[in-house]
Amino acid sequence: MRRITPSNVVLIGLTSMFVDLSTEMVYPIVPLFLTATLGATPMVVGVIEGIAESLASLLKAFSGYIGDVRQHRKRLTFLGYSGSVVYKVLLLAAGSWGGVLIARVVDRVGKGIRTAPRDALIAQSSDPKKLGGSFGIAKMLDMAGSSVGALLAVVVVATGTAYREAFAWSIVPAVLGILIIPAVREKRVPLPDGARTKLLGVHLGLRLRLYLVAVLIFCIGNSSNAFLLLKASARGFSATQVMLLYLVFNVTASVLAIPAGRFSDRFGRRSMLVAGYLLSGLVYLGFASVTSQPVVVGLFAAYGACTAFLSGAERAFIAEAAPSHLRGTVLGIYGTLQGIGLLLASIIAGALWDGVGSDAPFWFGGALALLAAAAVSAILDPRVRRRQRAVV
Repeated sequence: MRRITPSNVVLIGLTSMFVDLSTEMVYPIVPLFLTATLGATPMVVGVIEGIAESLASLLKAFSGYIGDVRQHRKRLTFLGYSGSVVYKVLLLAAGSWGGVLIARVVDRVGKGIRTAPRDALIAQSSDPKKLGGSFGIAKMLDMAGSSVGALLAVVVVATGTAYREAFAWSIVPAVLGILIIPAVREKRVPLPDGARTKLLGVHLGLRLRLYLVAVLIFCIGNSSNAFLLLKASARGFSATQVMLLYLVFNVTASVLAIPAGRFSDRFGRRSMLVAGYLLSGLVYLGFASVTSQPVVVGLFAAYGACTAFLSGAERAFIAEAAPSHLRGTVLGIYGTLQGIGLLLASIIAGALWDGVGSDAPFWFGGALALLAAAAVSAILDPRVRRRQRAVV
């Protein structure tokens, strides 16, 4: 019987908490640093985010595969999280938007290396009946760190602290986070025959492949969160208020992550996933059409709920649908598709913002999210599975 090690989930979550505290402490500041200090345009912000995320995404499938067949998940997790420290050092040295691009690439490459092996460790350490809850715990701790980091970003802006000073302080929690990883236990398991097949030879079931297509559709419209912050600024919020809005997003996601994951364990992934995509579409349409500042605050909270609804349920569904010895690989493919979508989304959003107007990226993203909700509802409909079995 496979030994369940729930402490791994907490330890990995604590690592994410400290590293995300570090990252989110500077993430809301970087768009302001780029535009106000370095003179970059929203299009440049979109290109930077898109390039960084896309390069990271290409590594996720490979790192997941290597973690599976070599069983080096813990090492890859440590290496990936270490990139967060290097990122902050490079931000300190950046004197142009090109320097920020290099820093963001390093940070996102680190994320690309760690994400799939980390998620595979969580799946390996969880009770199969509580997989959504386990991913929810990890996400809750992750977003709790993000919330504290966002609060510190508010303090930085409100007190007029120099951006580079904030970059320097953000190194401390990142170092604390990676020091936790040696306590994580990785269990090596025998691989079945054929497990070392080439990455491109990995076979995915039809239902999982269709779901991944729906994820890609959603991600093409789901641009970087930097555009939400820029949109809030365009709606008349001050820099400090923009930071507080980002805090609202993070706190909401953290509070709802565990209940959402457990809900998907109890009532099925489909209901939570469809709700997440549907709500995301409505939120994006709200950003496009609403000018009332109190409603915008509510939209940031609703977007945090979307994150909570999708994060645990998506990873749990993919981990369940993937072959047990290739969970990291399939989670990595999922991450790669997300990154490809984000590259396209960020470039499209920047072009639409500059060429059509600041509302256009959100009309586009909202429409694709609603399309993804409809697609996932059909793909995961249990009646469809029963009909397929009947035909077979």
